[in-house]
Amino acid sequence: MKITLFTKNKIRHNYLINLLSSFADKIFVVQESLASISSKTSTRNQISSVISDYFENVKNAELKLFGNPDVNNSKKNVKILPIPYGDLNNYSTKLPPDFLNSDLYVIFGSSYIKNELLDFLIKQKAINIHAGVSPFYRGVDCNFWAMYDNNFHLVGTTIHLLSKEIDGGPIINHAMSNIKTNRYEYAMSAIKSAFNSICERIKDNSLHKIKPVSQDNSNEIRYSKRKDFNEEKLKIYLEKEIHLNNFKFDNSLLVKPYFYNE
Repeated sequence: MKITLFTKNKIRHNYLINLLSSFADKIFVVQESLASISSKTSTRNQISSVISDYFENVKNAELKLFGNPDVNNSKKNVKILPIPYGDLNNYSTKLPPDFLNSDLYVIFGSSYIKNELLDFLIKQKAINIHAGVSPFYRGVDCNFWAMYDNNFHLVGTTIHLLSKEIDGGPIINHAMSNIKTNRYEYAMSAIKSAFNSICERIKDNSLHKIKPVSQDNSNEIRYSKRKDFNEEKLKIYLEKEIHLNNFKFDNSLLVKPYFYNE
């Protein structure tokens, strides 16, 4: 099987590359370079210590869950096209031919895809991994906002077909986590759950046999944008005493939920 992946260059993204390359015949990676976490707060002239400490905790959870992997290309089956973050649509369908001739297309963490490339990927039934539980939380930093809203049962990921509506395509399944040691690892392990879920379904050839479920936008709680995340909101969030093991979880809102238990 040949897989094309659109992703970034952080720890969790490299982990996904290695996971897919462990069983794919070829994996072609369009990898956008994101230099630092400060891009998440690019509208600010200076990053506060509160925001810096928050992202340090996020990074520590990422390291614990994913290690610090370099891309493993011992099988020589990984081909990477590095590009600056945000330049993806400048390439459009002018990507190298091999990158546009795969059996499966997966998107995780890329910049916003539009125009010809979006049309091509929708036609190919590309799969998007959204770090949030759609249709309830769409946009960016969704798991942060789910916990901010005390909706701990809606911290997770959504594996869905790519569509022109951001995070709005038909849902294949939700991937969640049973790790409830702390808020950072809880959110990060939901991403690892999505990786395990999609890889299991690729390997057993069931991914495109599952009938996706259309999203009901009337259930949307938040559509968050980058500018919504700020120091004021973060301070409110950090003041919350979150005891995940004391919260009663309701999974009835989820589509074919897959749970990570490591």
